[in-house]
Amino acid sequence: MKIGIVGMPLTGKTTLFNLLTGQHKETSVYSSKGTKNIGIATVYDQRIDYLSALYHPRKTTYATIEFVDIAGISPELPPKEKSEIFSLIQDVDALLLVIRLFEDPAVGGEKNPLIQLENLKCELLLRDLEVVENRLERLKKSKKKLTAEELGEIEILEKCNQGLNDNQFLSNLEFSEEEIKKVSGFSFYTLKPIIIALNFSEEQFKTKSYPQKDQLEQAIQDSRMGRINLCGKMEMEISELEGEERQIFLEDLGLKESGIERLTKVCYQHLGLISFFTVGEDEVKAWTIKKGTMAKKAAGKVHSDMERGFIRAEIVKYQDLVTLGSMLAVKEKGLLRIEGKDAIIEDGDIINFRFNV
Repeated sequence: MKIGIVGMPLTGKTTLFNLLTGQHKETSVYSSKGTKNIGIATVYDQRIDYLSALYHPRKTTYATIEFVDIAGISPELPPKEKSEIFSLIQDVDALLLVIRLFEDPAVGGEKNPLIQLENLKCELLLRDLEVVENRLERLKKSKKKLTAEELGEIEILEKCNQGLNDNQFLSNLEFSEEEIKKVSGFSFYTLKPIIIALNFSEEQFKTKSYPQKDQLEQAIQDSRMGRINLCGKMEMEISELEGEERQIFLEDLGLKESGIERLTKVCYQHLGLISFFTVGEDEVKAWTIKKGTMAKKAAGKVHSDMERGFIRAEIVKYQDLVTLGSMLAVKEKGLLRIEGKDAIIEDGDIINFRFNV
């Protein structure tokens, strides 16, 4: 999974990127408009920790998320420059919009969170509208006779054009499965899942209070976007602490998990993702799939040969293993399921795929 981090200048985007990926990129001013920061974040999962303690594998592999941090988007930037910045995240699976709530006289930039959100939404709408209008113009001005497929494309693009002109994100429009397949090829920004990261000051995070709170929360709800509350500065301090001290700090703030753990859950929920596990002496590993994925398709996530030569999936529920303490005890209780290719994989399933090629 790849997530693009977007925000106006000086909102804490790169601080958040550093927090998530463990990097130390310059945060004062991100002035390299044509470049991007790329980093991998480990999705820590207590279930993987338990399975590793049980199996003592030679290798433990958590799921990962790739984050891409780009330069801040400002209304004052020339359109061409904004397009170049946005092009750096065209292939991401989702967007994380960072909205600054913290107040710091020493830090410039737009401080009104509602203006930040509206500016970012406007930029995303404009990027998609530009693509739609350019494609429609090329099709309509074509001197060749249009094919049935191209005529169908015009119809879908006209629908997109109307929605975007009405300030509607494409994710809020109703498309048939066939239409989704066609529009997905354009990598529209407003069709991607979007999560809002509200970047608090430490005091705001503790009191859960900030100016324009009701209006901003309503705007996020109306946009059908996911959200997470973070304090980038405080999270950086927490990340530098050792295990027990770190946990005490989190508990003092009324938290059970760090920022990356909370963000991961929001991402998975908003993107409709789940995890299944493969276990053994060689490796314990988490795999990320879409909710509703069938067993044969999930096998292909592990290896294409497993999908091609799929025979069956042997599935154990994670909680059953925790309750009974061993795979042998699970089997003796008759809780190991033998499933065919159309079985729906659920979050936390521990799977052994049988295949033959």
